[in-house]
Amino acid sequence: MTRPRICVAAYVIRNRAVPEVLVFDHIGMPEAGTQVPAGGVKSGEELDEAVLREVAEETGLLTATVVRRIAVENKPHPDTGQPRRTTFFFLQASTETLDAWDHHVHADGDDAGLTFACRFLPLPLRQPLADDQDAWLGHLDPRWATVTGDSR
Repeated sequence: MTRPRICVAAYVIRNRAVPEVLVFDHIGMPEAGTQVPAGGVKSGEELDEAVLREVAEETGLLTATVVRRIAVENKPHPDTGQPRRTTFFFLQASTETLDAWDHHVHADGDDAGLTFACRFLPLPLRQPLADDQDAWLGHLDPRWATVTGDSR
């Protein structure tokens, strides 16, 4: 039996008149879809540390703070089918955080050298995120569940 890859994912929420979640798109790779910051946990790294690192690496945002863990999802990777266990976190961003920016990834790993277009989207989302990453937003607040035409 293959051990699951341990991952984290972040719902970085900015509380303005309408709450917003931080997302990004891969510049030049539209097939990757819109995503929240997420990735693998390094050996010996605490989950809270890992989620802050992933947010910083993928968006450049250094001021988000962890509020709490939301859920743990056991779901295979959409491309490789390999087992993965992802802990979703609720983080807060300052209301002063920019609305949108591009971030060039300088860290090691799969995202090194990529550029991500980061932005805040109002909640609830009108379209699901890649790999159903938005599935747990409704657990933070039922009004934040993604509105879709299907019965997910």
